[in-house]
Amino acid sequence: MAHSRPRVLQYGKMPLPQLDAELAQAYDVHILSQESDPDRFLAEQGAQFKYLVTSAAMGLPARVVDALPELQFVSSFGVGFDSLDKDALLRRGVRVGYTPGVLDDCVADMAMALLLDAARGLSASDRFVRRGDWSRQRFGIQTRVSGKRLGIFGMGRIGSTVARRAAGFDMEVAYHNRRPIEGSPHLYLASLLELASWSDFLVITAAGGDHTRHLVSREVLDALGAQGFLVNVARGSVVDEAALVEALRSGRIAGAGLDVFEDEPHPHPDLLTLDNAVLAPHIASGTHETRRAMADLVLKNLQQCIATGHPAVEVPWSAAR
Repeated sequence: MAHSRPRVLQYGKMPLPQLDAELAQAYDVHILSQESDPDRFLAEQGAQFKYLVTSAAMGLPARVVDALPELQFVSSFGVGFDSLDKDALLRRGVRVGYTPGVLDDCVADMAMALLLDAARGLSASDRFVRRGDWSRQRFGIQTRVSGKRLGIFGMGRIGSTVARRAAGFDMEVAYHNRRPIEGSPHLYLASLLELASWSDFLVITAAGGDHTRHLVSREVLDALGAQGFLVNVARGSVVDEAALVEALRSGRIAGAGLDVFEDEPHPHPDLLTLDNAVLAPHIASGTHETRRAMADLVLKNLQQCIATGHPAVEVPWSAAR
């Protein structure tokens, strides 16, 4: 059957409802998650789709890629791509677009918000006031942020934006990457362990995936120390969550601010009991402005790839093939 508009398989509902409508208006869209038997649908009609839209939160498993023999391009909503099955996509020669850059400011803002909250006890003090404790006792003394040492693990776009935010607090900044950044004004430390030892606040902005899994280990947390704070706005997999719980519970680190978790939407249950952990439901990019910009880039990547074979912004391993 001929179609006047390109057929697009949408893996599920997108994080911005307007994007669902805009995709449906521009393309002949089918939403796989609405099928009662998605695997049967793929077996029967998978060969009709060259283009697929998903998100970093939904990901894309190998079984879906393998069920789409004509798949040429995936447009993903989000900056993370560890949930997309890299091996399956590369094996099939599928190009992959994503939406970096447009969310840097909001994620960096969130990193600073979590840092300030963890250090100054804002969420804890809010609970203190609401419980009526203020009339019976004083709230505990907290930790100053200004002038402290900020370590950044992952000095990419978001990490660099965090560093600019930190300058407004007169913080000294150091970082760890796989290699130094040429021309960076900040101190490069050759290991994550060394960075943690140096830092008062350790902010995680590194990519997720197998190569960074649990790099923030018990050893790294011990190096951060009893006066140190951890902030994670990257991927939950980068931090050994069980080790973090124990470090927070025992006072081996002072506190943590977390927007991401190993098993979302299910943080380690013990985190929910700890007053020195500030928890957010993966909302760093969750502003009207940023989500709109991400949606626009999903559409641009899809439109440009259909027209020219090349998306506007491609994941590094896709572009390198």
